Parts: sequence; C-alpha cells; structure tokens
Amino acid sequence: MPSSSNLPPHDLPTTTPDEVTIGPGAATGVGSWPGTDVLDTMRVTFGELGDPPALPYLPELPARGPGADMVGRAAGLLVDMPVDLQPSGWRLVDHPGRDHHRTRSWLRQDLDVLAEVADGYQGLLKVQVTGPWTLASSLWLPRLERAVVDPGACRDLVASLAEGVSQHLAEVSRLVPGARLVLQLDEPGIQAVLDGSLPTASGFGRLRAIEEPLLVEGLRAVLDAATGAGAVRTVIHCCASKPPVELLVRTGASALSLDVSQLGQQRWEQMAEATENGTALWAGAVPTASGVKPQVVADSIANPWRRLGLAVPGLADVVVTPACGLAGSSPQQARSALGVAREASRILSERAQE
Repeated sequence: MPSSSNLPPHDLPTTTPDEVTIGPGAATGVGSWPGTDVLDTMRVTFGELGDPPALPYLPELPARGPGADMVGRAAGLLVDMPVDLQPSGWRLVDHPGRDHHRTRSWLRQDLDVLAEVADGYQGLLKVQVTGPWTLASSLWLPRLERAVVDPGACRDLVASLAEGVSQHLAEVSRLVPGARLVLQLDEPGIQAVLDGSLPTASGFGRLRAIEEPLLVEGLRAVLDAATGAGAVRTVIHCCASKPPVELLVRTGASALSLDVSQLGQQRWEQMAEATENGTALWAGAVPTASGVKPQVVADSIANPWRRLGLAVPGLADVVVTPACGLAGSSPQQARSALGVAREASRILSERAQE
C-alpha cells in the first residue's frame, strides 16, 4: 500500500459542507471501473469529478477477482451473514472463511486508498452498494437455492444489509470527515425478482415473483438506515431493460439513476411525474462502449424532457452519468465517459437558463 508521501499533490475543492448541493450541471459515474489499480483509479475519478458540481465516488474494480465484484463486495458488508464462493456463486454459510475475508480485504484496501486520495476533501461523495433484492437473487442458500425464495432469509438479509450499510457509511465518514455521503443502491436484478423470471437451481423452472410491497419495504429499510447513518441523499440505480419506475419512486429515494435509452415513452412519463413530485433523475445517457459527443448526450435527455412538457429550468437538476458501470470499457474509454458526462451536464445547465 503506498504511503501518502508517495501520492501526487491534488487540488480538491474546499467548500464547506453547508455550501454543497447536487447540481446544477452535476455529473458522476455509476460504480465499476476497468483494471485492478486502486490508486490510479481513485486518482482518475477524483481528477475527473473532484470539482463541484461533479460528484466523485468510491469506484469498484471487479477485475481484481472474486470479492471485488458487486455481489461479493455487498455480501462482505452483511452483518452476521458470512459467505463463501461456490461454482454456482456466492453462498450464505454459518462461519466466515477465506472467501469472506477476501471480500473484506478488497474493501479495506479501497477505503485506505480513499482516505489518502481524499485527504482534506470537503463535498459530496457517492458510495454504491448492491441493493437487497439483487443481492437476494444472487446469493445462494446452503441448500443451493437462491436466497430470494426464502421469506425468512430475505428478512434477515435486508436487516443485515441495512446494518452493514450503516457501518460502512460510518467508516467512510470517519476516513473522509469532510464528505457528505450519497448512498446509491444498485438494483439491476429487481425487475427479474418482480416479474418472476429468475430460473430455479435446476434451470427447468422459474422462481415465484415477489410482491411489490415487500420489494418497496426492503429497499426502504436500507435507504432509511443510510439516512440514519448520515447520508444526505439516496439513489437507486437500475439499468434493467424495463426498470420498475413507479415501484422505485415509492421507496422514497432522493433520485433514480436510470439508463435513459431503456425508458421508452411510458417510463419517461412515469419519471416525468416523479421529477415533478421531487424525485430527481440521474440520467444514464453516456454509452459505456463507444464514444459519443456531449451534445448528443444532452439531446437524449433534453428532447424527451421538452416533449413531456417538463419545466426547462429543471434540466439543471439532472445528474448525467454513464448508462451503467464501466468495467467492460478500456481505461481510456472509461475516463472519456466521465468527461463526456461532465460536459453534457454543463450543456444541460446552460439550456436550463434559456
């Protein structure tokens, strides 16, 4: 682990916490990043997003191996619910072992580097964690079925994740005391849980769908725990092909982070109603695999916004992000995507004043 004396000087913003807001013209990343170099990645994300109104975040590096992936990372946060790694995936077990300790080690390394790179930072800082329903659909019970099939296991998992998120945010706050934390819950699998399309362990059947009130209750429990631990904003990210916008709005999250290319007319209308009622849009509008001009990105948000009759000044409150995580991109593409998001957000902010 490099010492702080080996880190290059950085020019981080020095705004006081009371002055920090999201937007106008804010941009951020979703979560994952290519490669395995934690220090270099943290330098890039803070370099691209360290000046307001951009929003730096704690990146994830799944290429490092098991435990650095989004499911293993979140499983490592669970309190009194250890995991190990099987050919089928991450499994809940009675006692922590090598796999569980590895997930904790990856996160500890990330937090150590964050503390060094963000030394003296004051401003918003985003932390992302896999949400309870994507986690429940990805973790396996000892009897080799998905945890989501067992109502008791789901209740325990939601409570454990809520406690783990609280502890995680407290640790980040301790390491970066000038940060105002934003929690993002990643729920790419929630639509499959909702519509009952998850395959059984045998692959010959489908698991029963989980009712909407239970999904909302579970998400709300984790979001409330984050707010109780000091998070100033909460966000739910869903890059599914049919994101359940109305369900996600009912959780009370401050914002929804959605791939705008997946919304279609109906979901754009649902999101428009949500924004009018105070739920912010984090628009995943920068493709993760190919270059695109910031003007095109801004148009992909502003055009449907205007067609729906939304107030033009509200464009300034849209946070622009890549469509999803950047782990599948090259480091150059990933850095470019953040730059495009930042420039597109500036364009939207200017249009909001027209």
